[in-house]
Amino acid sequence: MKISWNWLREELKIDVDEVERVAERLTETGSEVEAVERPVPLLKGVVTARVKRIEPHPSNANLLVARLDTGMGEATCVTAAKNLKDDDVVPYAALGATIADGTVMGHREFDGVLSEGMMLSAEEIGLPDIADEFGILRLPKDEKLGRDVREVLGLDDYVLDISITPNRGDLLSVRGLAKEVSAILDIPMKELDASISQESLGNEVLKEFKGITLKDDGCSVYALGFADNVRIAPSPIRERVKLSLLGMRPINNVVDATNLVMLYLGQPLHAFDYDLLPDKEITVRCAYDGEKIVTLDGKERHLTPEDLLITSGGIPVALAGVMGGENTEINENTKRIALESANFDSIRVSKTYRRLGLPSEAAYRFARKVDPAKVSIALHKTFEYLSKWGAARPLGEILERLGDEKPRYVELTKKKLKKVLLLEDMDLASDILGRLGFVETSRDEDKRIFQVPSFRPDISIEEDLIEEVGRIWGYDKMESRLPAVTRKPGDITERMRTERQLRNVAMGRGYVEVITYSFVSPDMLRTLRIPDNSVLASYVALSNPLSRDQSIMRTSLAFGLVKAAVANIRNGWRKPIRMFEIGKVFHLEEGTELGVREHLRLGGIVCPGKDPRSVWEKQEDDFFSVKADIVALAEARGVSLEFVKGEYPFGHRGQTAHILCGDQTIGYLCRLKPKIAEELSLPEPVLLFEVDLEVLERSKARSFGKADKYPAVYRDISILIDKDTPVQKVKEDIKGLASQYVRSIRLFDVYEGKGVPEGKVSVAFTLEYRSEEVTLRDEEVDRAHMDLRKALQEKGYVLR
Repeated sequence: MKISWNWLREELKIDVDEVERVAERLTETGSEVEAVERPVPLLKGVVTARVKRIEPHPSNANLLVARLDTGMGEATCVTAAKNLKDDDVVPYAALGATIADGTVMGHREFDGVLSEGMMLSAEEIGLPDIADEFGILRLPKDEKLGRDVREVLGLDDYVLDISITPNRGDLLSVRGLAKEVSAILDIPMKELDASISQESLGNEVLKEFKGITLKDDGCSVYALGFADNVRIAPSPIRERVKLSLLGMRPINNVVDATNLVMLYLGQPLHAFDYDLLPDKEITVRCAYDGEKIVTLDGKERHLTPEDLLITSGGIPVALAGVMGGENTEINENTKRIALESANFDSIRVSKTYRRLGLPSEAAYRFARKVDPAKVSIALHKTFEYLSKWGAARPLGEILERLGDEKPRYVELTKKKLKKVLLLEDMDLASDILGRLGFVETSRDEDKRIFQVPSFRPDISIEEDLIEEVGRIWGYDKMESRLPAVTRKPGDITERMRTERQLRNVAMGRGYVEVITYSFVSPDMLRTLRIPDNSVLASYVALSNPLSRDQSIMRTSLAFGLVKAAVANIRNGWRKPIRMFEIGKVFHLEEGTELGVREHLRLGGIVCPGKDPRSVWEKQEDDFFSVKADIVALAEARGVSLEFVKGEYPFGHRGQTAHILCGDQTIGYLCRLKPKIAEELSLPEPVLLFEVDLEVLERSKARSFGKADKYPAVYRDISILIDKDTPVQKVKEDIKGLASQYVRSIRLFDVYEGKGVPEGKVSVAFTLEYRSEEVTLRDEEVDRAHMDLRKALQEKGYVLR
């Protein structure tokens, strides 16, 4: 936000040369002053002069010769501007003066006539926006001659560019910032004194006006003021300069008055051409779905029920808090105006202007909350300008409230003040808060209660008050102290420990970590063949996405990993790709607090790259090499996994497995369908995996233990099974029927062919028998092994 130092000084008793001190203190208290600049710094030596006589050039019909009275003598200027008349007062750059672009004035001959310096246009002064006509800038005729134009136009000023935090909407005005500086420096501030009171405004409301109706709680206060005898013209030049310096373009006296009041008080206003209102009434309501309005910029806007509208006769005439409608715009024929001053819901305004891409100074302020107490004051202040400029005759005011805001009270205790700031002086705290506008309503030695002013919606708890005291008092005044001694050294969480360990294992096996966006394009669901009934399609849509490509929350890490692999290949990467990511996925789930469940996952992608050639033997990753990587990751956390044949939306049939931990499915391993890989121009095979990290987090990492005291005894067993019977199921059956002494079961042979019936396969396992208490004898092991063979036969297995 830009602020005029001279305008600020009108509200405070402060020396002109204290600008740097004020800028430093504002920055220290949370409002960073990013720049302090002099307007048009190169302009100097330009004074006011009167055109005594203007006459045609003797030999060039396109030029005029002006004889000037500079207050210190006469001068002759040649000009091509056609807008000048005798007795006009103009800015004159005499010999040796410098104009805005740095050009130094001297003599110049125009077809035999010598020009001494030049008369300046608004652009040559450095403020092109203040021009109200083409040609030389004309100043008020009563201006004293020979005065420095910098002083005449208010350019002997500083402009402060201040970064206001989103919670301090009260600082987006001259009065608001003056209040802050008054509290910081403990200096008095001028009382707000609008010379046009309610009585002088009058009670004459246009008789045919039917009234105001508030149908939506997005508008808490709405006021309309009326004026007739409107004369549309440029606003006074000093006011145009003031607006231009603060980043706003002057338009006409009515619009400029509303903008000046907004800059002064922080309350946005809007003027309607009263005679262009579709009906002589105003209704504030939400928009209908698909309703349209053409805004002042000439563009048609399509609305939703979240948008707040100002309507007349059911027809939209303004987007509340954002921009007015083209159908009631002030123009050169306007004779009567209805001036709106209102308070709109910050969230509604923010959503509307962001969705429509329609930022404005009004929306910027409403989105940060505007003081509802300023509604009527701003209306009266605007009519004060219009009356003083002879732009309109103010009439009466109509005010409607949907509901008065209840006073807010916050408690401040000495105990909490001392704990946070090491400050026990409650009187000092009360003095600081009083300067900031907080009213003390109750006090005792250890506790005080303050009423929060309406312009500070960001204050709600005791810590907020303490922060206000601390920043004004000065954090540099707090005594240094060491933190309290903890009973034990700090430590990382189990989740962090798990992630670190898995990250180290993955990198040790040749993977590179990537971090992808949590929000993705809905097109990825179609690309990866995700059906509508899949859990992967139960995504969360963002209400305010940056773009369509980032409009939904990911339901699988595969989305980002596939996109990252495609991007690397397209950018010229030729070597094999082995990437992993640790991150969250998001699924819609009823019964949760927000209707969304987050899951922490570990995912990876492997593909051979564009150039897998090697001087060594070909070592290309396949389904089983990636399976080994997953097993290694799990074993690092002491978890045993099982892989069973399964299906996945984007998995190659026959090369897809579900990953089990006990009875729980915790992930998948698959080869990407060749058709998908071809569409994405990814070299085959592309292998993807994803596991639930929360399961690995709950397990205990493996640690060293004691060596076994007693030797193991090994026995083999060979079984004939159907080809489509999972080996894992056979292992589970052996484990369930085996003796308590069986410590491990290892598959060591799979055979089909001669001697094995068609459709069958022979699988052989080695069983490890071991006791932790005694050495097992062969007779015990043989007996236990025979019992196992018998039990397997009874279960239907054919033993060989």
